Amino acid sequence: MCAAGPALHWPMTTFIETAAIETTAIDWEHSASHIGIMAKVEIYTKFLCGFCVRAKNLLAAKGVEIEEIDITMDAVKRDEMLSRSNGQFTVPQIFIDGRHVGGSDDLAALEASDQLDAMLAS
Repeated sequence: MCAAGPALHWPMTTFIETAAIETTAIDWEHSASHIGIMAKVEIYTKFLCGFCVRAKNLLAAKGVEIEEIDITMDAVKRDEMLSRSNGQFTVPQIFIDGRHVGGSDDLAALEASDQLDAMLAS
C-alpha cells in the first residue's frame, strides 16, 4: 500500500494516466484552436478529481481557455453549480457559452461524435 493510502493511489493514478494517454491521441488538425474565436467554457471542479483532470486536459489540448470554478470548500459555488446543472452534483460540470454540457464522459462523447469543435466555435 502506498503512503497516500488506497483512496488516492489507484483511482487517481489511473485517471491521470488515462487523461495523459487520451490527450496525446487528439487530432490536432481538427482542434478548436484552428477554428478561430472560441466559446466561453466554465468547468466546476473539485481538488484531486480525476474526471476533472481528464476534461481539462481534453479542453487544453484543443487550446481552449477555461474558467475553472473550484467547489471543494465553497458551498456558495457548489449551490450555484447545482442550480445551473439542474441538480447534477458530480464534478466536473461543464458549460459552453452558458449551455450545460454535463460531465467528463459527456464532453468525451461530444468529442467522439465530432460535435465538440462546433460547440467551441462561437
